[in-house]
Amino acid sequence: MWITSKLWNTYHKKEHVIQACKRSIADLGVEYLDLYLIHFPISLKFVPFETRYPPEWVDQPGSKDAGMVEEPVPIRETWEAMEELVSQGLVKNIGVCNFGTSLLRDVLSYAKIKPSVLQVELHPFNTQEKLLKYCASQKIAVTGFSSFGGSSYTEIGMAKPEDSCLENATIKSIGEAVTKTPAQVVLRWAVQRGTAVIPKTSNADRLKENAALFDWTLSDEQMASINALNTGRRFNDPGFFTEVAFATFFPIYE
Repeated sequence: MWITSKLWNTYHKKEHVIQACKRSIADLGVEYLDLYLIHFPISLKFVPFETRYPPEWVDQPGSKDAGMVEEPVPIRETWEAMEELVSQGLVKNIGVCNFGTSLLRDVLSYAKIKPSVLQVELHPFNTQEKLLKYCASQKIAVTGFSSFGGSSYTEIGMAKPEDSCLENATIKSIGEAVTKTPAQVVLRWAVQRGTAVIPKTSNADRLKENAALFDWTLSDEQMASINALNTGRRFNDPGFFTEVAFATFFPIYE
């Protein structure tokens, strides 16, 4: 079993990184983590465990003044604390989420331990080709979340049913041609282009379906057809959802 956890936005200061990691290890009932990731390049006001845990996105939740409170911390400070977690044997690998090439270059300029993994939103509507090419050049593994596009965002009002890759005509047609489900087509596309995927399901049959990806391939033409669906559409974009949900405009990609 491979166990990954993430450093939340309120714990970016050096003295808080180890506290947060140890708390996650204790919560999970393990001795160490295989991978620990900086969740976002977003640093918010520290919230002590005894005040509120988990700390959430906003300060003073439930009040009329609830909103995100930024407390800037240099990425270098946070990364060096992440490296200390490896030195202490608390984690085996460290990495980042939702970073672009500029922030990766910044980390690589001083890192004693390079990021092992970058986790970002990846699906046929947001293929991020240049970011993947850069990570390959730096030997940083890439994990994609939201592999099916808008599927997991529909129920919270951040996407429409047609925003799901599984409803796309091109993907359905390819699925019929290779006798696989649309979900299998999208996941096979992802692993065939060299990325890891983390699909979520509580259905045992669907779990088996999601894992049945390695005894077949998509043709070059089919891969190109899926790549052509790219529009750069993000569903998990703090520049949008933080303003809508938390009354705070907080873009990170622009």
